[in-house]
Amino acid sequence: MSAWSTRLRAAFDGLAPRERLLVLGAAGMLGLSLLVFGIINPLISADRQAELRVTNAADQLLAVDQLRRRYDDVNKRLSRVEKRILDAPKGEIFTTLEKLARDSTVKIDSMEPRTSPASDSYSETKVQVVLKSVTLAQLVNYLHRIETDPQVLSVKSLRIRTRQDRQEMLDVTFTVSSFEPT
Repeated sequence: MSAWSTRLRAAFDGLAPRERLLVLGAAGMLGLSLLVFGIINPLISADRQAELRVTNAADQLLAVDQLRRRYDDVNKRLSRVEKRILDAPKGEIFTTLEKLARDSTVKIDSMEPRTSPASDSYSETKVQVVLKSVTLAQLVNYLHRIETDPQVLSVKSLRIRTRQDRQEMLDVTFTVSSFEPT
């Protein structure tokens, strides 16, 4: 190694002062380039990547926090519904729907039981109700009574059509579900 340095030193000493300045300038530029491209740029790049990872992590944390709040909200609503099901009076859904129809001055055209998937915790009873020639006020009153009845009833689907013979009257088909713990 000392042989190389001795040769370089001898070659440098043999240069004219102007050439020495050029060699020193080139060596300085080479050193500066190595410093910039070998050390500074990788550090800046690593810093930017770290900032990007921090930003992404913060965004993910915010998304997880929002999901947790939504989960907690859904869980609270589910707990309220489960408590309502457990505390609700038990009754036959057909009888309850007929009583609510009478209270709403609505005449039920037909009621048919529907199948529902089995659950480990709750049994669901579905009934399709058909109403013919009802006014909008009667329908709203009846649906409101169903939704607010102490027995846990839920309107699952609703189809409303105006009658051809009397435009102010409606034909309505909807499905009502009742839940009870198993």
